[in-house]
Amino acid sequence: MIFVTELKTGLDKNTSSALCYVLGPISGVFFLIVDKDPKVRFHAMQSILAIGGLILLQLVLFATLILAQLASLITVAVFVLWLVLIYKAWLGEDWEVPFVGKWAHQALKKV
Repeated sequence: MIFVTELKTGLDKNTSSALCYVLGPISGVFFLIVDKDPKVRFHAMQSILAIGGLILLQLVLFATLILAQLASLITVAVFVLWLVLIYKAWLGEDWEVPFVGKWAHQALKKV
């Protein structure tokens, strides 16, 4: 059986899901556009919302300079979350980031 992901990227679902997180929102947008598999699209949307949102939060906190220490802690948290998301997606687990996973499912219904 040929999956839609194999027709578009030549990758299986787990690999495509993991790659959604590699470049954060950039790879998330790419796979959201290219891939039609629901599992891959969920991981792409979660990448856009979770990693993209945390990056924006970091930029805002660094801009205030007073909260730059907090932004440094968020940087570490983003890196750890990024690794966990790649690993879980590569294993084929549909792990949802708290709150963001629900938003990703809702956003996919609108796309």
